[in-house]
Amino acid sequence: MRNVKAASLLLLILFVASARCAEAQDIPQISGIDSIVAKTQRQIGQNHRQLIENVELKLGDSMLYADEVEVFTDEDRIVARGNVTLVQTTNRISADSAEFNYKTKLGAFHTAAGIATIKPQFQPTPGSIVVPGASNQDTDVYFAGELVEKIGPRKYKITKGGFTTCVQPTPRWELHADTVVLNIEHYTLLRNAVFNVKGVPLLYTPIMYYPTKKEDRATGILLPTIGSTSLRGESIHNAFFWVLNRSQDATFLHDWFSKTGQGYGSEYRYNYGAQETGYLRAYTLREHSADYTRDDGTLATEPGGTSYQMQGAATQMFPGRIMARGRVDYFSSLREAQSFNTNYVSTYVNQRNFGGNAVGAWGAYSMNATVDHTESFSSESASATYGSWPKISLNRNEKLIPGTPLYFSASGEYASLLRNAQDTTNPSFDYNQDVTRLDFNPQVRFPFKKWQWFTVNSTASWRDTHYSRSLAFDPEKQTFSKTVDTDLNRRFVTLSTQIVGPVFTRVWDTPDNSYAEKFKHSVEPFVNITRTSSIDNFREIILIDGTDQIFGGTTQYAYGVNNRFYAKRSLGPGQRSQPREILDVQVQQTYYTQPGASQFDSRYSSSTTTTDLNTAAATNFSPILILVRGMPTDQINATASIEIDSRYLALRQVSAGGSYSWTNRLQTTASWSKRGLIPQLVGFNDPANLTQSLTAQTNVHTKDNKYGGIYSFSYDVLLGRLLNQQVSAFYNSQCCGIAFQYQTWNFGGTTGTLPIASDHRFFMSFTLAGLGNFSPFNGAMSGVTR
Repeated sequence: MRNVKAASLLLLILFVASARCAEAQDIPQISGIDSIVAKTQRQIGQNHRQLIENVELKLGDSMLYADEVEVFTDEDRIVARGNVTLVQTTNRISADSAEFNYKTKLGAFHTAAGIATIKPQFQPTPGSIVVPGASNQDTDVYFAGELVEKIGPRKYKITKGGFTTCVQPTPRWELHADTVVLNIEHYTLLRNAVFNVKGVPLLYTPIMYYPTKKEDRATGILLPTIGSTSLRGESIHNAFFWVLNRSQDATFLHDWFSKTGQGYGSEYRYNYGAQETGYLRAYTLREHSADYTRDDGTLATEPGGTSYQMQGAATQMFPGRIMARGRVDYFSSLREAQSFNTNYVSTYVNQRNFGGNAVGAWGAYSMNATVDHTESFSSESASATYGSWPKISLNRNEKLIPGTPLYFSASGEYASLLRNAQDTTNPSFDYNQDVTRLDFNPQVRFPFKKWQWFTVNSTASWRDTHYSRSLAFDPEKQTFSKTVDTDLNRRFVTLSTQIVGPVFTRVWDTPDNSYAEKFKHSVEPFVNITRTSSIDNFREIILIDGTDQIFGGTTQYAYGVNNRFYAKRSLGPGQRSQPREILDVQVQQTYYTQPGASQFDSRYSSSTTTTDLNTAAATNFSPILILVRGMPTDQINATASIEIDSRYLALRQVSAGGSYSWTNRLQTTASWSKRGLIPQLVGFNDPANLTQSLTAQTNVHTKDNKYGGIYSFSYDVLLGRLLNQQVSAFYNSQCCGIAFQYQTWNFGGTTGTLPIASDHRFFMSFTLAGLGNFSPFNGAMSGVTR
């Protein structure tokens, strides 16, 4: 009896199994669906299949999960219900129900939420104000809506919904709109959009378009920068970025200032490689009159007006291997240029210029052509113009003369030089010393290098220079200062010898030293002797540059010693040690047989007569020049230049600077300069000409670039006055960032006249992860990647 029951049970199991096998065999595979997993599958009609409970469908690179799925094979359509989730690479959509095409993977999801990934937009610049993106990881975009339609491979249309990049339950920021078209790695378009911060509505806009592109360039409106200054009041800086193609883009700017008016600008950039690149920026300020209260309580009214600024540069390779470069840095108002820019150096820049340069080389010959127009302002009404229009030089490179140990070279130059000045309020200040110059200079060199420790280079050159204009004696001033249209020719011969050595060296083996295994000290004495023949018409020459400022009838003896220190250090574990120069100390002085030559030696900046401030008495001995350069590691660098008066052994001037960098997370630079007082020496005996200043800047940020800041200042040590101070900082969270910049500005010493003595400036910028930002034309927040 038990055997009969067992046999009956076995037959029943086999029957059920065979029935299920027959049922599975009756349900064919579906084209376009790689695999189907479901607890129950039913073939309802010829083109209609129902899948129930724990449904999993593999659709190429996508997976669909749901409680129930209906497949309509004749329409390539799927209707899914209950816990619907579609996963495609890094994108995911979850919904209550969905209907979509399983071949195109496009369709609609009801009461849905999803996540998509945007690649990082840019590589953060260490130490600068970079927002957002605390790292280079991908940015996740979270979106939700009553209806989410997948209308492209990475394109979604959201109805009555929004998106954010924040993971918090209440997002730090969120954009909600009636309609959102979210094109991943391209753009986002919103209609009737509301910007929420921590769930609180903050901003409404009827339409909004901005980039969410994979690369760092995409067309769209950039997030604004807000600010406030004492001079122009509160400000809002807006920009629209337009990608023309892979190699060109343009930015359009608009600035609003509550106190003075508005500004408009644009920038065009192109880059077709290192030999074809350039940019052009133009900006105009339209300001109305404004009232200011000075420190003494008096009222000042600043008149309105329109001004413009233009900046640009370009590089272009032309046929014949001619490389050309052009540049422009121009403004219409000195006052606006000095007060508008946030770069402290620009506040004291009193020059506007434009020009270009073209260079080419063909075998042993080379050409250099330059046009340069520079106008320097001493006040808002007075300026001096100098430059070349044009200057063309041709050079024959050095070549060995056959059968001799001599080398021959030659150079020639044509130059139309600019030198004139004008004062709209005082015409007596005007002068014009523009001159055309033609110069020819062949030379022969004999090198003596028989011994490595003792070298001699001797050169003989002849120079012939023709000037279209000259200076005549002015009886009223008792000097040669009157410009006349009488041409002039200058000829002279220069003989020079450069002697280095004997060179002494010593090496120390220091195997137990933690810094270096060997040290080397090299002592290199040198003497340079230069004899220039007499130039009888020197006082009649219009002195413009170094070609003209050659003092004749004198012999110069430049002597000194170079001390070079080397260390042989290991570059890293397992790497061979390499020698590097860690310290260089040079001491030199020059003796002149004619004292007047000391005023035209450009090697000593405290002796030249380029300005009244630097006018020094003629002397047979130059100041003692000490140059120091230290670079013990790749992270530390320092330089110093000291000039000591040789007669009174007193300091004429000194300048020093250095920098330190630690793993690209900390960069510090500092510089200091001082001009000394020597009561007995003409040019250094006026306390009004004393100067001493200190400048420094420090950049610091965390390894992941989440926190960072910049601090810089310029301090007038002599007057005990802080000229400029700037603090910038940024913070990047997972989905957004904030950066700010605060500056204090002292306008004392600027060329232009301003209604206030100082300015306080504050700028702030917010950025959402994956979106772009920009720097206004005035340079505020200049560390923010545009």
